[in-house]
Amino acid sequence: MWQKGWRDRIWSNLDKEWDIIIIGGGITGAGILCEASRRGLNALLVERGDFATGTSSRSSKLVHGGMRYLRNFQFKVTLESVSEREYLIDEGKGLVHKMDMLFASQRGDKIPAWMMGFGIIVYSLMARRWQYAHYDRSEIQDQYPLLTGENLTGGFPFVDALTDDARLTLRVIQESVRHGGTAINYASAVDLLKDHRGRVRGIALEDHSIEGAGRTAEVRARLVISATGAWGDKLRSKIGLGARLRPLRGSHLVFPHERLPLTKAINLNHPRDGRPVFVFPWEGVTVAGTTDVDAGDDLPPDPSISQLEAEYMLEYIQTAFPGQELTERDVISTWSGIRPVINTGKANPSNESREHAIWLEDGLLTVTGGKLTTFRVMARDALRVARRELPVLPAQAKVCPVFDPIDQETVLELTESTLREKSLQRFIGRYGMDCVQVLNRSEPGDMERIGPTPYHWAELRWAAKAEGVLHLDDLLLRRVRLGLLLPDGAAEYLPEIRQIAQPELGWDDARWRGEEENYLELWKRAYSSIN
Repeated sequence: MWQKGWRDRIWSNLDKEWDIIIIGGGITGAGILCEASRRGLNALLVERGDFATGTSSRSSKLVHGGMRYLRNFQFKVTLESVSEREYLIDEGKGLVHKMDMLFASQRGDKIPAWMMGFGIIVYSLMARRWQYAHYDRSEIQDQYPLLTGENLTGGFPFVDALTDDARLTLRVIQESVRHGGTAINYASAVDLLKDHRGRVRGIALEDHSIEGAGRTAEVRARLVISATGAWGDKLRSKIGLGARLRPLRGSHLVFPHERLPLTKAINLNHPRDGRPVFVFPWEGVTVAGTTDVDAGDDLPPDPSISQLEAEYMLEYIQTAFPGQELTERDVISTWSGIRPVINTGKANPSNESREHAIWLEDGLLTVTGGKLTTFRVMARDALRVARRELPVLPAQAKVCPVFDPIDQETVLELTESTLREKSLQRFIGRYGMDCVQVLNRSEPGDMERIGPTPYHWAELRWAAKAEGVLHLDDLLLRRVRLGLLLPDGAAEYLPEIRQIAQPELGWDDARWRGEEENYLELWKRAYSSIN
């Protein structure tokens, strides 16, 4: 898909008129590209950084039904989320996984236990999956022996789901390209182009890659869609529109599995303010999240955790798991994402609605708000509004799938794979039909795991060869998540990583040294334990 010379080929074909230009290569833009390309539209997606480089690689990794939104009576977003969660579990096997979760109740909770139980019943009915049960303290400690906080009184088990957000985004983009869509990273929409009526009809595009630095183009389309998330107001300001968003930062701590060896997820209320917080196993580590604080107007491309946020999360971890004696020194990495939330003026940012919004203003269609789980709903709603500007867009006859169906028997027929069923399903889920090439092009030793992570060296090789990697952080923070899962951003493994990746990337020694230096500086600034 992204073989040698792919960027030049795209740049040389930008002068035609497109049906749709999508600005933003996160999950929202990817979903719109997928829906548009499957409907036969000539669609182009541009991303100023790497695909999923913003919030879509820094989310909480949960494909969840939004049970915590019930406490704010956000029934619509919960119902949409539950339905989409069930779809993605069924269709995204190997990439989206069911996850057992416990909603723990504690003395002093602002939400009484009976209300939590009622929420579980409503949640179950929405999912058409009955899952109501109640555990007393002794039953919880049988099943969750690490959860020993003195205020624990009981809890309610339920089911949600988990994913790799960056890989989900990338696979949706890959599926879109197979169906005729075009996507390019490190290409920034630096301005909006208008027609004689003052309506947006294109973008001024600038190449931010090293190889094509300084290259520019004016690209025309019948409709321009902004899927830039929390940065949506910045693009809207180019046509004189005022701010409508309230960007909120959510930060997470990552612990080694051996220091917090959970096999199931736990959701509980923070002892300080009663906010729902959680901790769950992911990709061989244990993740704790999340905060919900105003990010301000100046949004950095690489947000980072604050000392106050780290202290806030450590407080609930230490309260819930006192026997583990966890401190800042146990944190191996962090990440922070900026949520695009519609500003309704709530005093408490956690009370703002998580519903998405779509605004068609002077020819610019902005899609923002929402959440990872509901990206398909957002895409369908966006194209429904887009029909006002696109008479060529047919009415939706049926819901377009996200993934082309692939079964294990087909893959086994095309490969020499001896992977166990669970591992093979993971490859299929993460790579789609590309998994055949990932497995067939592996070299001796490539099917070994990279340290304690679930990644294989074959995945690193494939990402460097064929997944649009332009910088080392693309490889280690988004294609394979080694920078989040290993201490010091996987610095100990960089010699082995270089041996495999450098030849595939075609970088000389000077380029590699510069990329390595830049990557480690970025990791220290935005992903290390405390900044």
